[in-house]
Amino acid sequence: MKAAWYERQGAPSEVLKVGERPTPEPGPGEVRIAVRASGVNPGDVKKRTDQFGTGMPFPLVIPHSDGAGVIDRVGAGVEEARIGERAWCFGAQSYRPFGTAAEYVVVPAYQAVRLPDGVSFEQGSCLGIPGITAHRAVHVGGPVEGRVVLIQGGAGAVGQCAIGLARLAGATVVSTVRAPADSDAATAAGAHHVIVTKDLAPDQVIQDIEAHAPDGVDHIVEVAFHANIEIDEHLLKQGGSIAAYATGSPAPTIPFWPLVFKNVNLHFLGSDDFPVEAKISAAQALNSLLENAWPGYDIGASVPLDDIANAHEMVEQRTVAGRVTVTVGR
Repeated sequence: MKAAWYERQGAPSEVLKVGERPTPEPGPGEVRIAVRASGVNPGDVKKRTDQFGTGMPFPLVIPHSDGAGVIDRVGAGVEEARIGERAWCFGAQSYRPFGTAAEYVVVPAYQAVRLPDGVSFEQGSCLGIPGITAHRAVHVGGPVEGRVVLIQGGAGAVGQCAIGLARLAGATVVSTVRAPADSDAATAAGAHHVIVTKDLAPDQVIQDIEAHAPDGVDHIVEVAFHANIEIDEHLLKQGGSIAAYATGSPAPTIPFWPLVFKNVNLHFLGSDDFPVEAKISAAQALNSLLENAWPGYDIGASVPLDDIANAHEMVEQRTVAGRVTVTVGR
């Protein structure tokens, strides 16, 4: 099969190769997907550049955890009726060497999810990491129906999905975005109220959010823990919660005693290690979201597998608005 891979970490143009690799076969409980589109996530480029400091987990890595295509073969214990099913997958390169940047990928059957009718392979290939992270971030603190949920960074991939999932679950959704141009994305995703934080002092950000949540915020989905934790503490109700999935500083300081006196629950989220049950629940909710008129992601660029280095550069350098996917197969 045709695939992209790297055998050492570094710049995309220096380490990514495209060529022929052995075609995988599904084992017991697994399915094989003929990949049509492979999503490029920030985590994929961070693994390639060793930004997590874990080194090469395998001697050879086919990148990308998320993808979409058609199930063409199943292993023992999997219903043959799944052959021919349009599917999106997640976690293909989580604790496994071979991801979706290839004509075929093998994953455990539960990680291949039916792709709803009318949803493109490109859209399906963008769901996994951001969608499952978003679902966990929204729900890890408990039910959100009738509660106020703040999504920090609502124009991002996780943020947009978190907005849609929180609204689907019955929350009042307030979102922040960095710039006026990002407002439309957060609004389209389903936010009831959007606050543009560009050029605003922290006190003004708090004031603008409190205008829509005068009694405080119940739960916060946080993309910039290091920058926003003091704002978050001010906004949270007694017993509120924060679900943080990213930070700009690996060692952020926190207002410890104010968080303690409010009995705030902090949840730190790493998507590779969510419980299996949480991932399955997230996948079901994401399909419900797509089937309930959620607009999905703006696909900023779709490039052929031969040009995967360029796709990685687009994500790494943030030169493209919207998601970046790699076109694979036919």
